[in-house]
Amino acid sequence: MAESIAADTGRDARPARLEALRNAVEKAHLDGVLLTGLANIRYLTGFSGTSALLFVSQRDAIFLTDFRYETQAAQEVGAIAQVQIEAQSLWARLWALLPTLTGLDVLGFESTHIEHRDFQRLLEAGSRWQGRPTVDLVETLRERKDAGELALIQRAADVACDALAATLPQLHEGMSELAVAGVLERCLREAGSEGFPFPTIVASGERSALPHARSSRRELRRGDFLLLDFGAEVDGYCSDITRTFVIGRASAEQRDFYEIVREANRLAASAVHAGMKGRDADALARDYIEGCGHGPLFGHSLGHGIGLEVHEAPRLARTAEGVLSLDSVVTIEPGIYRPGWGGVRVEDDVHLSTRGPQLLTRFPRELTELA
Repeated sequence: MAESIAADTGRDARPARLEALRNAVEKAHLDGVLLTGLANIRYLTGFSGTSALLFVSQRDAIFLTDFRYETQAAQEVGAIAQVQIEAQSLWARLWALLPTLTGLDVLGFESTHIEHRDFQRLLEAGSRWQGRPTVDLVETLRERKDAGELALIQRAADVACDALAATLPQLHEGMSELAVAGVLERCLREAGSEGFPFPTIVASGERSALPHARSSRRELRRGDFLLLDFGAEVDGYCSDITRTFVIGRASAEQRDFYEIVREANRLAASAVHAGMKGRDADALARDYIEGCGHGPLFGHSLGHGIGLEVHEAPRLARTAEGVLSLDSVVTIEPGIYRPGWGGVRVEDDVHLSTRGPQLLTRFPRELTELA
């Protein structure tokens, strides 16, 4: 990740991120913080592996991983932190290292990202220090994307849109949802996605009324809605897009439903901005859908932040009081779902910039009929 940021901005963003975390640690009256969330560790160090701990104090940044990642850690983490390679237990090495550091009494830990067995280790082996749970110390920093992050999210959005354009000509009546997912995922890989941020959702016919359907063996039929919800990943950063199509000719009722959702998406994507509360952003689409008489059929929230994780802060929901940060990237995904009949969702990724909302997922939103 560090190399990509340097390529996009001419500088390494990690030192400034660590300094911002140290300021947050000081404000929280902590002497240091232990990080176990892999996305947070990647944000601060560039490490993309699956096994790591990171301890940060005012004087030190210590990164621990196992022997599988010795070469990778040297390449990705470099000199931003003191790299420790442990052949046995990362936690045992941590307890051996912490007593060698000075000025440590109160240590924070990520309550959201620590497993129970590791919490037990804190209570037992770490009992010489006062442990204090923390929430969102790093996540708050991650809300506002820097230029390098924005460039990577834009690339991920472009990859997703390119893959969708390559997928649609290959779809036809009689294909199973699983086969559609296979074509789409192959196209994502060919377009440059390094992985899939979440399981690809392909839902057809009455199953399109399931907002988070699992792709099934159901075969596409003429007259079906076909909902595709998927994302791409580039250097760890994600995109998330949904488009809904019709197999064959759309009925008048399908067109009416679709146009309501498309207009709700347009209203919200064009008016959402930094500084507004998440609940007010949600209302941009919800009020319109309710005015069309379909409020009860829009059961989920309008959207969420996106970055190193496909679901991260901020939230755009009826109960979200938090303020949307400048330079955050959020999804706008209104939908209406009629059980037993079908559903429509149109989702885009939007950057909340100083110039207002900037659409990152540029795939057309008009209703498309697939032959």
